[in-house]
Amino acid sequence: MSPEEIAKLQAYLRKLFSNKEISLIAPTRKGESVEFRVADEFIGTVHRDDEEGEISFAVQFVVLNEDLG
Repeated sequence: MSPEEIAKLQAYLRKLFSNKEISLIAPTRKGESVEFRVADEFIGTVHRDDEEGEISFAVQFVVLNEDLG
C-alpha cells in the first residue's frame, strides 16, 4: 500500500469508528502487511486487493481467547 492509501484508509477508519487512536503502520519491508493498531494495542492487519482494477482493503482483526476474560 502506498503512504497515500494508508493515510486515506486511516482517516476513514478513524471516522467510521469515531476513534482518533486508530493508526495504520506501514510495514518495514515490502510485501508485508500494514498493522492496524488502537493506541498501543495491535488489533490486526490490513491487506490491499486489486482485482481487475477494482481496489479494496480487507481488515483482519485478531481476538485472543484470553482477552475475552
